[in-house]
Amino acid sequence: MKGIKHIAVATMLPLAFFACNDAKKTAETVQEESKTMVDTHLKKEDFEATINGKNTSLYFIEDNNIMVAFTNYGARIVGLWVPDKDGNMTDVVVGLNSVKGFQNSTEPYFGGTIGRVGNRIAKGTFSLEGETYHIPLNNGENSLHGGTKGFQDIVWDVAQPNNKTLVFTYHSPDGEEGFPGNLDVEVTYSITTNNTLQMQYKAVTDKATPVNLTNHAFFNLNGEGSGTILNHNVLINADAFTPVDEGLIPFGTLKEVTNTPFDFTTFHTIGERIKTENDQLKNGVGYDHNFALNTTTKDMIHAATVVGDKSGIEMKVYTEEPGLQFYSGNFMHGKNTFKSGAKDEFRTAFAMETQHFPDAVNQPAFETIILQPGETYFTTSTYQFSIAK
Repeated sequence: MKGIKHIAVATMLPLAFFACNDAKKTAETVQEESKTMVDTHLKKEDFEATINGKNTSLYFIEDNNIMVAFTNYGARIVGLWVPDKDGNMTDVVVGLNSVKGFQNSTEPYFGGTIGRVGNRIAKGTFSLEGETYHIPLNNGENSLHGGTKGFQDIVWDVAQPNNKTLVFTYHSPDGEEGFPGNLDVEVTYSITTNNTLQMQYKAVTDKATPVNLTNHAFFNLNGEGSGTILNHNVLINADAFTPVDEGLIPFGTLKEVTNTPFDFTTFHTIGERIKTENDQLKNGVGYDHNFALNTTTKDMIHAATVVGDKSGIEMKVYTEEPGLQFYSGNFMHGKNTFKSGAKDEFRTAFAMETQHFPDAVNQPAFETIILQPGETYFTTSTYQFSIAK
């Protein structure tokens, strides 16, 4: 089937498919504290809570020159440390310093795993196999990132097979947030070669349902709390993007980026053209658009490169997904305090979300995001860090 990378199976996979993971040991038995000498501004006890009967905590994975902090509240990235051009360990993912901070944040998506359906569903409504489904509206007249209680707001089960890997699992029951079918999800975050954070997403269902999983890390490659991201240099491997209406719902067509502020096929700073008179920039209050990546396969491709102007840190994004949502922090209002003590001021972080296209459930021209029983949803994306040459 076109549109989702599926692994065909001969029979219906049991919904306990991921629950029997061989790695099922508690993360605490693998690693109590990170050994890397980095001031994370984090305390484990601030992440220890009980939410809806399930316990939350703080976890780390690391290798020689990269360390990543997570919480199982939302299977979210709390911080990510890599060396800058001077060798200083720099936190390039913004986050909060407690579970309570994430619960009370006016920005619910900081670092979270997003699902069942990342991005927007027009009017929160779609039809599938003769049935009409309604997802709670939480973004104007539309549904965003899975409804009012998306995957970023639930407590995931967690296992840590080694100090470089975390495995999060969640059973999303039939009807949750209006979606059909019991969905079992597994997300594996791991550190691989060359300072790379790899994200692998798997899911199975017992009823046809839309699935579009991603991570919503907010980045500042100069370091959390270092100010504007407008001078970051960006390259996106996309000759077209999906133009949107005022509610950020795609029209269902592609627009060439040539001669527009959306042409990042060569390096441009984020702020270079962000104030250009342009209806699409007006609709997004800046960049908040899906780019149609230059790919004709389901193989891993280079999607984007971003370079911090002060730190020299370079981040390359690779993905098997057809789209990349580039968000320039347009709705940050200084209402939340990061773990470093800085506020989440306007455009002090950006996101690069690998994904299928927004509102694909209602757009026949877009690749499908419908997962069928007997199929396995599987997709991989990575963030690779180095120093720009």
